[in-house]
Formats: sequence, C-alpha cells, structure tokens
Amino acid sequence: MEMPRRSGWLILLALVLVALVAPSAAGAAPRHGHATAHLLVAGLQGGSGSTIGPDGALYVTESAAGRITRVDPRTGATTTFASGLPELIPAAGFGGPVDVAFLGRTAYVLVTLVGPDVGGSDVVGIYRVDGPDRFTVVADIGAFSIANPPATSFFVPSGVQYALQAYRGGLLVTDGHHNRVLRVTREGQLTELRTFGNIVPTGLEVRGRTIYLAEAGPVPHLPEDGRVVAFRAKSTSVREVASGSPLLVDVEFGRGHRLYALSQGVGSGGPEGSPALPNTGALVKVNRDGTFTVVTDRLNQPTSLEFIGKTAYVVTLGGEIWKIKGV
Repeated sequence: MEMPRRSGWLILLALVLVALVAPSAAGAAPRHGHATAHLLVAGLQGGSGSTIGPDGALYVTESAAGRITRVDPRTGATTTFASGLPELIPAAGFGGPVDVAFLGRTAYVLVTLVGPDVGGSDVVGIYRVDGPDRFTVVADIGAFSIANPPATSFFVPSGVQYALQAYRGGLLVTDGHHNRVLRVTREGQLTELRTFGNIVPTGLEVRGRTIYLAEAGPVPHLPEDGRVVAFRAKSTSVREVASGSPLLVDVEFGRGHRLYALSQGVGSGGPEGSPALPNTGALVKVNRDGTFTVVTDRLNQPTSLEFIGKTAYVVTLGGEIWKIKGV
C-alpha cells in the first residue's frame, strides 16, 4: 500500500489486535428482504480466509493456530483438516495462514508475514496440503516480492498477501501492501498479473475469464474508496462495478449470479493503522447502477465471505462464523 513511511500492513495489524479485545457483536442485523443471521461457530483462533471445499463444507484458516479447520455448514461442527502451518508472529499481529483454496481435491494455503524481514524464519508463499500435517511449499512469494519490489511505497519487502483464489488451473493472490495481483501456476511459477496505485486490493472472485477484486481503499477508508472492480488477465482496462461501502475485504457471487461484497466497517477517524469501528461491518449487495444495498449490518470486523445457495457465511477476525440465510 502506498503510504508515506507507513503501510496498510498496519491497518491489518490493528484490525487483528482490536478483534482480540473488541466485544463480540450482540447479533448481526438483517436489513434487506428475508435474510436472517445467527452465530454458527465461535472460538476460532484468528479467523481469516475461507473457501467451500469439494465436499461442500466450509474451510477456514486459523492464523493463530497455524491450521485449517473444516466446518459443517449445517451444524457448525468443526474438525481439524490440516495443522502444523507457520503460525502468525505475535509481534506482527497479522499473518500465518490467511486464506485457503482448492484446485480439484487438493488444498493450497496462503501464508504471509512469517519471513526473516518481520522476525520469522518460515517461507512466505503458497503451501500445498499433502496430508493432515504435511505440506509442500509450491511458491515462494516472499522471495519473488523481494526480488521484484513494487512501484508503490512499502516497508515489508516480502509483502502482505491477503487473498487466494483458484483461477484457470492455477491461483491468484492479492498483496494489499504491494498493491498488486499475482498469478501462480500449480508448479509455483509467479508472474505479476496486475499492478495498482494505492487502492489496497483484498478479496477475489472469478466468473469465467473475469476477475472481480475488492478494494479496501487507503486511510481514512472513505466509502467512495471501497470499490469492486473487474478485469480480464489479457486486458489493460479495469472496470468499476460498484463503489460506496467502506473498507471492502471480500467479494463473492451468490445465487442467481448476484454479486455481493463484505465491508469491514466504518473508519474510526484515527491515524494510519486505526481499525474500523467495532460492529460496523456489513454484507452488501451490488446493484446494477453501481451502488450497494445493505443485506446485513452490525458484523464485527468480518474478513471473508462464502455462499452456499441462498446462505452466506461470514468469517470474522475474532474467530466467529455467521450464517446468514435467505440472502
């Protein structure tokens, strides 16, 4: 992220720290149609990214525990899918396994902020899950980032990767600190797919050949800087799909080809690194006129979004999963 002497990494760090002390939401509040929300899971250790697996279950990263947890979307029952990944470094406040994606039946995990440049000793990159406690590093994103620094300002040479998305037999990765999207093959070949200015790229979604990207926007995270954009790999143009919701962290298609986004919440008005106000996050629907409609609000610092039919699943930094029916 392009900030004078500071970085969006501080934003992510502060979000995690506040999530550890902020009170849990009394309850997400439906605002549109017949949506109803209830708490499905609590007590995860640093909830971050998520995906729907080939078995139809929800898979969530627990960054503080260095593991991937499988969640039954009906009952909320949890089981450990894989453990032993590099855990987040407490001094960094954010990092470790932050997202997960499947290529076929094989899971890949995005691990960030664990390298020597932040006091760690592990590889920043994509880990393939070979077993319940066995992994293979298939892409050293940290080394690539250090060898290929961005044009925007930064102070973490290895970057701060945020989201992982399956794409045409390979993977896409957003780097919210270096302001770019990387493309990674199954064999670990890395290329810079798209670079941006100081827009803070976060969540990803793919439909056909089109890539949808959520932008958190720079401090102070004004609503107009929270955008969803779309582009294709071989095109030089980027199309704005919608704007007007602060600090967007994810974007996903729901049922009926309807696009939704996840807002982390309202900026606190503090300096760089200040988190959004607690319990101000929202699930929003993208309208055809480029605006958003709030579906459910009062979410407490959400980080990722998934859909199964008409039901949305929202993961929060504080380790909760909210199930929102009838979206």
